[in-house]
Amino acid sequence: MAAVPVTAEIAQRAAALAWQDLPDDLVERTKQCLLDWFAVTIAGAQEELTGILVSEALEDGAHGPATLVGRSETVLPSTAALINGAASHALDYDDVNFSMGGHPTVTVVPALLALGEQTKASGRLFIESFVAGYETSGRVGRLVSPSHYQKGFHVTGTVGSFSATAAAGRMLGLDARQLAVAFGIAATQAAGLKSNFGTMCKPLHAGTASEHGLRAARLAAKGFTARGDSLECDQGFASSQSDHLNAEAALGEPPSGWHLRNNLFKYHAACYLTHAPIECAKEIRLKNNFPPERVRKILLRIDSGADKVCNIPNPTTGLEAKFSLRQTVAMALTGVDTANLDSYTEAVTREPRIQGLRDKMAIEFQPHWSHSLAEMAIQLDDGTTIEVKHDAGIPWADLEKQREAIETKYDSLVTPLLGAAGARRLYDVIERIDSLTDVGELVRASAKK
Repeated sequence: MAAVPVTAEIAQRAAALAWQDLPDDLVERTKQCLLDWFAVTIAGAQEELTGILVSEALEDGAHGPATLVGRSETVLPSTAALINGAASHALDYDDVNFSMGGHPTVTVVPALLALGEQTKASGRLFIESFVAGYETSGRVGRLVSPSHYQKGFHVTGTVGSFSATAAAGRMLGLDARQLAVAFGIAATQAAGLKSNFGTMCKPLHAGTASEHGLRAARLAAKGFTARGDSLECDQGFASSQSDHLNAEAALGEPPSGWHLRNNLFKYHAACYLTHAPIECAKEIRLKNNFPPERVRKILLRIDSGADKVCNIPNPTTGLEAKFSLRQTVAMALTGVDTANLDSYTEAVTREPRIQGLRDKMAIEFQPHWSHSLAEMAIQLDDGTTIEVKHDAGIPWADLEKQREAIETKYDSLVTPLLGAAGARRLYDVIERIDSLTDVGELVRASAKK
């Protein structure tokens, strides 16, 4: 598809990344990603799908030394990458990057924790490896965007396989040639279908990407072979799963210099494409203070890509509610806390006022809009129309304010499960990760005693 050796170039950049290359703000951003990741993973570890995966693994004899976040069981490292990855995406409450087109941290951290605990990797090596994996997610995402996602592939599972590979490969010390081969091993495993959104398979994609990446890097280190041009070759990743190969975008300068600087955290426990509409509805409710019964019509304008992602019109379960524009807007208009995990239940989908608001809502899907932009107009019973818009795709400029918001989220999710002392212990380890001599201390602090 292209004469540019994209795979080799992306592998070179990931393999060569070193501590001295990292601006101070990237270390802080990594810590914030970890705070957020442990919060959603500890909570997600209690979900039914995580329990099923743990049960299946133990029945299959996967007992081992690797720690499971938020649980007491220990398993094989590859199994830990799978289960911790799935748990971290179970609530759909994890971070997002639009260059990748999916969820970056949930594919990278599980592989690094499993490998780092096994090899006693240092905290600085963990951070180097995390950034290498994160930046790879943005590069590979831009390579095949937007047609890859439009064809029905879940980027977190597909592109995420390469980011996990880059991270694990960097931690193992693979050179650029070995890492390019590891990408070939990952490419033949990369999978994930958007048609499974709203089911347990969506979070499974994050887990399999992390597991695949760990496996690919370890096999490449042992001399396992694969093509070293898997991203750009004929019948390779790009040609089989997208309509084009945008090498210039993949290898060009990321916005603000690093893809990590464009990380977006979630403050509503639902699909990120629902966040701008939720913010619109919240603003209207808080500024105008009218009862839901006064609403006559709701018009939402949003990018057409949301139609195939989060447009379940009449959800019947809490999981489906996370992928329903109508449901989440109705929740926000009635004052339901969309940041609270307990708000996404079957009972809430049956609440008469919410069902009534869902029925009054029309959605106009706009072609070629920003994925993160929403406009909303609500007409009341006296003919008054209230209009607002919100863009949820703008990274926060104030890192201190962002940390405060993440800490609030962390406390709300971790303290009920680990207790105040346990939550503080894990927080303190995350804060001093750059001085750790054994990153296993980090993951062990997250286990349920």
